[in-house]
Amino acid sequence: MGQRVGSDDATWGALDRVVTEVQATRAAIAQLQAAEVRLLTDAAEIVRAREQSRRAAGRKSPHDLPLREISAELGAAMRLSDRAVQARMSAASTLRESFAATFAALADGRIDLAHASAIVDAGAVIADAGMREQYERIVLDAAGFETPHRLRAIARVVAGRIDPDLAEELRRRAAGQRRIRVVDLDDGMSRLLADLPAVLAHAIYDRLTRMAETERDAERAQADAAATAAESAAAAAESEAAAAEETGEPESPADVGGPDDVTDATDTANLTEPAPADRSFVAPPDSPALTTGPQRDERSLDELRADLFADIILTGAPTGHGDGDTLAAIRAEVQITIPVLTAAGASNEPALLAGYGPIDRDTACVLAAAAPGWDRVMYHPHSGLPLTVDRYRPTAALRRFLRARDERCRFPGCPHRPTRSDIDHTIDRALGGETADDNLAHLCRRHHTLKHATTWRVRQTGNGTLEWTSPAQRRYPDKPLSTVQFVPSRVFDRLLSAPYDGEAPF
Repeated sequence: MGQRVGSDDATWGALDRVVTEVQATRAAIAQLQAAEVRLLTDAAEIVRAREQSRRAAGRKSPHDLPLREISAELGAAMRLSDRAVQARMSAASTLRESFAATFAALADGRIDLAHASAIVDAGAVIADAGMREQYERIVLDAAGFETPHRLRAIARVVAGRIDPDLAEELRRRAAGQRRIRVVDLDDGMSRLLADLPAVLAHAIYDRLTRMAETERDAERAQADAAATAAESAAAAAESEAAAAEETGEPESPADVGGPDDVTDATDTANLTEPAPADRSFVAPPDSPALTTGPQRDERSLDELRADLFADIILTGAPTGHGDGDTLAAIRAEVQITIPVLTAAGASNEPALLAGYGPIDRDTACVLAAAAPGWDRVMYHPHSGLPLTVDRYRPTAALRRFLRARDERCRFPGCPHRPTRSDIDHTIDRALGGETADDNLAHLCRRHHTLKHATTWRVRQTGNGTLEWTSPAQRRYPDKPLSTVQFVPSRVFDRLLSAPYDGEAPF
C-alpha cells in the first residue's frame, strides 16, 4: 500500500485525494467481505447443528440434506445456485477456522478477498498448525505490497519450502491428471486447453513467443525494405522527370510523339484533370491495383503464437511462416533454481521455476544436466538475498546476478520476465550512476518508459529493494522475490550449527 509523502501541486494533490479515497473504499469492501465470510461460517455452524439434530432424531435421510436446504435458502437470497453457496461456505470455513491471521487481516481491511484466497489455496494442504502459522506470517508480509496474482506464486513457493514432502506428493498426483480438452466457443472458434507439468507449459509458451517475435521482426524488416525501395524508386523517377523538364528532353522514348500522335489542348487537359470528389467507386487501400509492395503483417503476438502452434501441431514444423528452418531452430528457455543440497540428494527443498513456483526435483536435475551452462547463486542464509553469482562457463556475471535477483520487471505488480525486460540504471549513467547491482534493475519496456517519460521516480534502498514514488508523491516498495519467498532451510541451519570437521558438506 502506498505511503503518502506530501505534494503541493494541485493536479497531483487531486490525484492523492482520489488514491486516498480508493484505498479507504477498498478497505471498506474488504471489511464487508470479511463480514460475509463470518456469516457464511455461521451458516455452516447451523448446518452442523441441523445434522446433529437429525441424527439425534434417528432420521436416515441423505446425510447432506441439511446442507442442501440451508444453501438453497442462502442461494435464493443471494441470487446464486445452491452449489455455488456451498463452495463459498466451505471456503469461508477454511479461511476463518484454519487461517485466523489471514482472516484478521481481511477484517482489518489490510488485504482483500483475492489476497486471502491466494493464501488459503496454496496453504490449505499444510496440516501442521505451527507450519501453517509460519506460512501465514511470511505470505501476509508479502500481501502488503504484492498483487493477488504474484502473491499466489509466492505462496506456492513458501508452502513448498515449508512442507516439501507434501508438496512433492501433490505434484506427483497432479502430474497424473495431464489432459487435453476442447471447449467450443462462438463465431467459429474453439479453445484448446492442455493441463501439463509447469515446466513444459512454460517452455512451450516461451518457444512460441520467441518464434512469434522472430517472425514479426522478419515481416517488419521485409515490409520496411520494400517500402524503402519503393520510396527510392519514386524519388529517382521524380529526379529524372525534373531533369528532363529543365532540359526540354522527353522523359523516355515512349514520350516522343510520332506522326499519328495528335492531341489537342482540350484532350490533354481532360487527361490530367483530377477525378471528381464524389466518384462512386474508390479502390480499397489493399486493392492489388494500389499495392506497391509487400504488406506489413499486422498480426498481434497472440495471433502469431496461435498460428505457429497450429502449424507445429498439425505439420510438425512452422511450415506456413517465413523461414521455417530459422523458426524451427529456436529453442525454449526457462529459468530453474535448484538448491545445491537438493541437486546432491541431501535435501528435499523444492526446485523453483521462475514465474511459477516449485517443481519436482527429478525434472529440475534433468534440465540442469542437459543445460549448456548453469549459474551458481550464493544466497544469504537468513535473508534469502542473492550474494554472488558465478558460472562454470563464464558469461556476463552482472547480468546473471540481476536475473537471479529480480526474476521479473521490478515495477510493483508487473509480471514480465527478465528475458523480456531492459536492464535499467536507477540513476542514469549520464548523471554519474554506476553500472553495479545496487544501481541496476530489470524494467519491462512499458515501465522503463514510465520511469523516464513521466513524473514517476525510483530509488534503491538496499538489499535489492526498489522504492517507487508516484506523481501523487506516494511511495511503493518492491522487494526481490527471493527475499519475499525465503524460508530458512532446516538442513542448511543444521549444517551451520554442526562443528566443522574439515570436510565440505557437499
